[in-house]
Amino acid sequence: MSKTKLNVAVVGATGAVGEQIIGLLEKRDFPIDKLKLLSSARSAGTRVTFKGQEITVEEAGPDSFEGIDIALFSAGGDVSKELAPHAVRHGAVAIDNTNAFRMDPNTPLVVPEVNADQIDEHQGIIANPNCSTIQMVAALKPLYDRYGISRIIVSTYQAVSGAGSRAIDELHRQTGEVLNGNAANPDILPVGSLPVKHQIAFNAIPQIDKFQDNGYTLEEMKMVRETKKILNDESVLVTATCVRIPVVYGHSESVYVELKEDYNLDEVRSLLDNAPGVTVVDDPANQVYPLATDAAGKNDVFVGRLRRDLTNERGLNLWIVSDNLLKGAAWNAVQIAEVIAANKSK
Repeated sequence: MSKTKLNVAVVGATGAVGEQIIGLLEKRDFPIDKLKLLSSARSAGTRVTFKGQEITVEEAGPDSFEGIDIALFSAGGDVSKELAPHAVRHGAVAIDNTNAFRMDPNTPLVVPEVNADQIDEHQGIIANPNCSTIQMVAALKPLYDRYGISRIIVSTYQAVSGAGSRAIDELHRQTGEVLNGNAANPDILPVGSLPVKHQIAFNAIPQIDKFQDNGYTLEEMKMVRETKKILNDESVLVTATCVRIPVVYGHSESVYVELKEDYNLDEVRSLLDNAPGVTVVDDPANQVYPLATDAAGKNDVFVGRLRRDLTNERGLNLWIVSDNLLKGAAWNAVQIAEVIAANKSK
């Protein structure tokens, strides 16, 4: 880790991802001189303990970034669109965890295990990909490099924490309501443009984010577009179905990938075993495979259920699981910050 100490701001410090970012900065002993915690006016005044010291959360504004070297944003796309340019104006590098800048051609979209070389090409803002995209491309990159990929078909099983703390509260409340023989009263999910809400307890909701004109949700289209951008390959065909399930932490994905070359399953397992940030958990004979409950609280991407497709000799099926708040958000952002810090110390 760099010895050069930096001034760091966390925007959205009291949110679920912001809290994880702060915890990681402390756990990783990130080289911080001054830590500034920022939020909406509603949360301003909250006190957060960092390395034994209490820090008062301030309301975020255009002039909050004077003297800041790195600003980590996780307070929603509208906030990022408004304030990230001000952070850059003050000389900070903004690492944004929202959808605000991901598809901007001048903004690198980075998963450090996949395309860390893009970090140096930033023009002030670096985008964190969508949580579902991050874990998928981290697992598929070694296969892409070795065999090439022609097609990806992914179905996700996503935790409610991806929709925020209110969605977690709703799952807990509805579970109690149903178990007590009462009707579940949906109020939060699915998050979309319509007022219609559905029960999440003991259910699966095949909608994450708003539906687009093509019949896919925005979450699904994020996976399509972001995968192509991160791999820097528009020829890769991607289709996604994203589903919200009653799990608190940890997104799971069933991924079918068509490789461009024939493959050996043992070699695939070895490639994944040696991939940075990837852990293979694949012993189906003993019912050992990645589980959301095991991935929760861990930084890695877990891969299992590796098996050859029965209808396509170049088809491969995988089961990919990761903590959506860590590798899917906070940890990926802190990894990017660590690369920036290391570069500043050179």
